[in-house]
Amino acid sequence: MTIIDNLKWRYATKKFDSSKPLSETQIQTLKEAFNLTAVSYGLQTLKMVVVADKTIRESLVEFSYGQRQVVDASHLLILCIQNEIDEKDVEDHFDAVKAIRNTPDDILAPFKTQMKSTIEGMSSDKKINWATRQAYIALGNLMTVCAVEEIDGCPMEGFIPSAIDKALNLNKYGLSSVLMFPVGFRAVDDMFADFKKVRKPISDTIIEL
Repeated sequence: MTIIDNLKWRYATKKFDSSKPLSETQIQTLKEAFNLTAVSYGLQTLKMVVVADKTIRESLVEFSYGQRQVVDASHLLILCIQNEIDEKDVEDHFDAVKAIRNTPDDILAPFKTQMKSTIEGMSSDKKINWATRQAYIALGNLMTVCAVEEIDGCPMEGFIPSAIDKALNLNKYGLSSVLMFPVGFRAVDDMFADFKKVRKPISDTIIEL
């Protein structure tokens, strides 16, 4: 299939085949795709929690408004943001740049100083909103990769983040959940798989100047 065919093939899967797990190779592909997501300033203030254990996932259904995708999918991916973003994140990023690219300190210093100033000038709410937008970028990237790899998924905002955070003890890792993305393979009797996509004509969504 072409990439457009793949994007037409994908849909928000409502019913997964719980007997068909993703391979380790497929899971690794999704992990690497998440890690390679484009993020603002190159700062990776996100983490992805991969939940394979069905007992754990069963306990999360009540906090997901009863949506069975959470447990019936092969794996549940939870995109999280850091509760705190500060100059240490900047320092760690530039340490990695220096180590990987062997860039001299005098070249990095101006950009590092500017980035620290930007982060320090953000309110806590602005940092949370900023990081949350990065999580949506990551989700979009994962959805496209899943379409290309013919992996089904269901992007979800419909859950109670505070309850999920508590159930998984995410505060221990300094994280808060933002989005969930069950992944696996569609059930043969998921009626939504055969629904035609409803989209506006391209002429209504694209402006050419």
